[in-house]
Amino acid sequence: MSTPPKLTDRAALLRNRDRAKRQGPELFLHEDAAIELEERLNEVNRTFTQPAIVTNFPDPWLAVLPGAKVVADDEMLDLESGAHDLVVHAMCLHWANDPVGQIVQAARALRPDGLFIAVAFGGQTLHELRAVLAEAEASVSGGLSPRVLPMGEIRDLGALLQRSGLALPVADSVQRKVSYADPLRLLHDLRAMGEGNALDARLRRFTPRGVIVEALRRYAESFAEPEGRVYATFDMVWLTGWKPHESQQKPLRPGSAIQRLADALNTRELPTGEKPPK
Repeated sequence: MSTPPKLTDRAALLRNRDRAKRQGPELFLHEDAAIELEERLNEVNRTFTQPAIVTNFPDPWLAVLPGAKVVADDEMLDLESGAHDLVVHAMCLHWANDPVGQIVQAARALRPDGLFIAVAFGGQTLHELRAVLAEAEASVSGGLSPRVLPMGEIRDLGALLQRSGLALPVADSVQRKVSYADPLRLLHDLRAMGEGNALDARLRRFTPRGVIVEALRRYAESFAEPEGRVYATFDMVWLTGWKPHESQQKPLRPGSAIQRLADALNTRELPTGEKPPK
């Protein structure tokens, strides 16, 4: 069996993150997601005593879960089996070469009835930037190269929960449109987030200036706001699942219903193939 191609150049990703930390990281999306996490945990109405957070920018998340164990999103997560009642995979699953493996490892670290929550960038993230870069490169050089990380759609990401063996899986998304004075400021923010191009298949040379100039021009023309600023979409996909436990809700067995649907709807049940009266 052939090995699937790598999505991420891990060394380049770590360099991008380290550079962001040295220069002062831009963490407003992490901060927003951490606030959202706190709200979601409040809805669960449970006290978690042994949480763990998978992240490379821990400060916003520790403000919500002080004392949590922090681990990097390495291919092998530094998590002990059955040691935690909550594992949060925070804003890095989209860079994983093996996202299912990441969730399986997190699930293995949970106690029975423990909660797994992940938030990551989804498929609509930066669709504006992806479009203008492709158009500009095709126009200037006549070709295309990988420049923006391809991110999973919510249906695909939700399927990862089921493959990992977690119970009661839920996937939902929250989109945020961020306003910038100009497209160059967006590129600056991505660099400060540690979200620069770390694709394994990326070109190992500088992008021609003409491509960047043309992309910025197209961005300003196509995605401008009324006041002259531009916007960028960030699609935050949330995944939630529970470590199986006998106390959890379970679907009824087929055929185990004790009331007919027709009775509940106060209507007459027709045999298969029979048409209702006009």
